[in-house]
Amino acid sequence: MDTKELLKKVRKIEIKTRRLSDHIFGGEYHSTFKGRGMTFSEVRQYQYGDDVRNIDWNVTARTNEPHIKVFEEERELTMMLMVDVSGSKLFGTSQQFKNEVVTEIAATLAFSATQNNDKIGLILFSDKVELYIPPKKGRSHVLRIIRELIEFKPESRETNLTEALKFLSNVMKKKAIVFVMSDFIVDDYEHTMKIVSGRHDVTGIRVYDKHEETIPNLGMVQMLDEETGELMLVNTSSKKVRLNYSKFYNERVNYYKESFTKSGAGTIDCRVDESYVKKLLGYFKRRG
Repeated sequence: MDTKELLKKVRKIEIKTRRLSDHIFGGEYHSTFKGRGMTFSEVRQYQYGDDVRNIDWNVTARTNEPHIKVFEEERELTMMLMVDVSGSKLFGTSQQFKNEVVTEIAATLAFSATQNNDKIGLILFSDKVELYIPPKKGRSHVLRIIRELIEFKPESRETNLTEALKFLSNVMKKKAIVFVMSDFIVDDYEHTMKIVSGRHDVTGIRVYDKHEETIPNLGMVQMLDEETGELMLVNTSSKKVRLNYSKFYNERVNYYKESFTKSGAGTIDCRVDESYVKKLLGYFKRRG
């Protein structure tokens, strides 16, 4: 993709997702993800209706006028976007479209965080961390994140969520809002997820294509054996083959839901042909 085309794509995504974050998500995001607590701001004269528990007795005694302490929410937070960039190993008719949906969701979340003056960082992972952009504020930083999401080419096609979560733990010592975006067709990460969720506010966003849920009957199809790296012929007209695949797929999806829920993390399921806007808003409202 040449620079001109890339910038055009970034701009298109910015216009769409910024409008969403400005008009819909900014306020929802603010009320869903609270700051670290309240910090003292100033002392002012007591007004009718103020909470008497906040009266500053020292200043009141000195001035013979009731004064109260004013507190502000300590707002600044850090959002980490963790995006699975491994090649989808599953059947699906719209892998490219799936990537576009992930990019739009990530951009909407990033602009919502920017609107609230929060920092945003990015981790792109396969079976290793492929790219890490440390958290920063500002529009130009968000545009860099969008650029990477559009044009990044991963070195590996495998997925290892545990490695990505361990990396997150190492680089993020303070509590962060973490969104993990993947199809979650992996397992063996529940233990690490529990540790990460104990420190951070984690949400999994499963982006999937309805055509991945079952293998279509296509007769003999050439497939890659991931363990050996060999190409092999698979008879997709076999009922047993299709049933085994469905079992494998459903087991991974259930593992994802159970692992996140048991760890106290949130989950959102976004099918590529459905509105992610409704899914995100519904999630924010439930949590807010």
